[in-house]
Amino acid sequence: MHTIIHYRATMSTILDAPEAPGIDALIAARLRREREARGWSIADLAAASGVSRAMISKVERAEASPTASLLGRLSGALHLTVSTLLARAEADAGPARIARAAAQPLWTDPATGYRRRAVSPPGAEPELVEVELPPGARVAYTAGSFAFLRGQVVWVLAGRLTVEEGTEEALLGPGDSLAFDLAAPKGHAFRNPSAVRPCRYLVALHRR
Repeated sequence: MHTIIHYRATMSTILDAPEAPGIDALIAARLRREREARGWSIADLAAASGVSRAMISKVERAEASPTASLLGRLSGALHLTVSTLLARAEADAGPARIARAAAQPLWTDPATGYRRRAVSPPGAEPELVEVELPPGARVAYTAGSFAFLRGQVVWVLAGRLTVEEGTEEALLGPGDSLAFDLAAPKGHAFRNPSAVRPCRYLVALHRR
């Protein structure tokens, strides 16, 4: 008598991350963690960044939503890029290989209305960020914000985008992409030249 053995195929499920706290709370906790890891007081970070102690305290308590410019100053003082600081904050929500659209962290710059969505799962390489830039808005970053990146590419999804890189600028339309010169990083800015239409683009970042 022959015994027939049946094997039942099983598939594992790639689990999503648990529901995460809001992005402002994640930024607040991560900023405090980075400061304390260096043995810095709020006064030390204020002196290094040029941001007032009162504002840093508010950000660390999630009582104020930091602007893109303010995050640039704080992250630069900590020797981090804005992207790295935000990526670490998002990673604090917990590991996951799937980033569901509804759960992707969305951050809005209160100064310009710039909206940043973390598309890739926390800690993934490359890091993918979707941005919506309101009509006429401009967001600028200093050269120090990119010292920790190996590569950065912007790809326009909708609208038109002017990219300023040092003294040069390029106008991009839907489907156009631009790779930044990180061998000699310069301050750069993203500007929406339209007075009526938002611009939507994807940024791919590869950290060192």
